[in-house]
Amino acid sequence: MSDIGQRRADTVHTLEGTAPFRGIAPAEISAMLGCLGVREQTFQAGEIVYRMGDTVHALGIVLTGGVRMERTDPWGETSVLGFAGTGDVFAESYACAAGTPLLVNVIAAEKTRVLFLDTVRALRPCSSACGYHAKLIANLLALSAQKNIQLSQRVFHTSPKSIRGKVLAYLSSEAARNGSRRFSVPFNRQQLADYLGVDRSALSSELSRMQREGLIRTRRSDFELLQANGRTYRPSTSTVPGKPSS
Repeated sequence: MSDIGQRRADTVHTLEGTAPFRGIAPAEISAMLGCLGVREQTFQAGEIVYRMGDTVHALGIVLTGGVRMERTDPWGETSVLGFAGTGDVFAESYACAAGTPLLVNVIAAEKTRVLFLDTVRALRPCSSACGYHAKLIANLLALSAQKNIQLSQRVFHTSPKSIRGKVLAYLSSEAARNGSRRFSVPFNRQQLADYLGVDRSALSSELSRMQREGLIRTRRSDFELLQANGRTYRPSTSTVPGKPSS
């Protein structure tokens, strides 16, 4: 197989596990790539993928690496609003809402390869009226609904008044999502502080206190929830369908 053929096969393999192409066979994905106006681009760490204020017509699918969604206010303060890793999708809402300016910057967290999918072509069934194109549209609708739920979750994470409350709300949610009390988060300390809307030093101090009190164990982006109110932590998966418990 040629390098180009191998690269296309790798792309199709990655897309199989993504929300837009869920339930679509590899051969059908390969056929769709030609009619959907897709393009690939590689970004270096720190490079801007989409800039706040841009209007876009293509959603992005992370093939390798990851991107952060950030917002910077007029005084230079930055808030991290989310992260998309390999197989995740970003900017789909803006791409579907034609002409709506982005309210965030999308920035490569590391060397990242992105596949851009033109939503205008994706949302208009092709002349062949293929069944898998209809499946793609249904998947995009489900993805949009899921992202709305994630935005609601961030409100839950940031609504507690104390830093400890915010940390516990976020870590509990991540434990439930992973189905385990041991997990990694997609943020470093500064990014986590920005996501929760707190000062980095204050966050680090609170995490240190929580470790001393035996509530958590943490090293860099790795966390383990130990106990709360004297009780051993057991993650609930009731709000995470399909996730096995550890």
